[in-house]
Amino acid sequence: MRRLRNTAFTLVEILVVVVILGILAAIVVPQYSRATTDAKTQATIDQLVKLRQAVSVYYVRNGARFPTVSAGDGSWGEIIGDGYFKYAPVNMHVGGDNATVISIGNAPDSSPTTSYGWIYNPNTGDVWAASFDAEDKPLPTP
Repeated sequence: MRRLRNTAFTLVEILVVVVILGILAAIVVPQYSRATTDAKTQATIDQLVKLRQAVSVYYVRNGARFPTVSAGDGSWGEIIGDGYFKYAPVNMHVGGDNATVISIGNAPDSSPTTSYGWIYNPNTGDVWAASFDAEDKPLPTP
């Protein structure tokens, strides 16, 4: 007589596989979270570079005059819709409703903020992203 062989998995084997998958998930998931933050930071830096270039080009094309920019609603004046930007740049690092809001200032932030997305100096044409330092690196959140 031949003995039939049972080919099903045992409960212990299934539990071992579940534990291994749990350990792998615990290792991988935080890396995806960090990748999302890094992508938002890089998107903001890209927008900042384009914004600085637009201000420089505007300055050259308009007789050494910087664009007129008002604090608040994210209206970059002559830069929007005049061949520079189609829409107001967004600071993805700040995110939310204030990501396009402009603050008038003369230096980059020294602490993180979500009150505005950009800082513009109308006297020098300098532009900084909110919650970034003078070297365009994101400020650590408290």
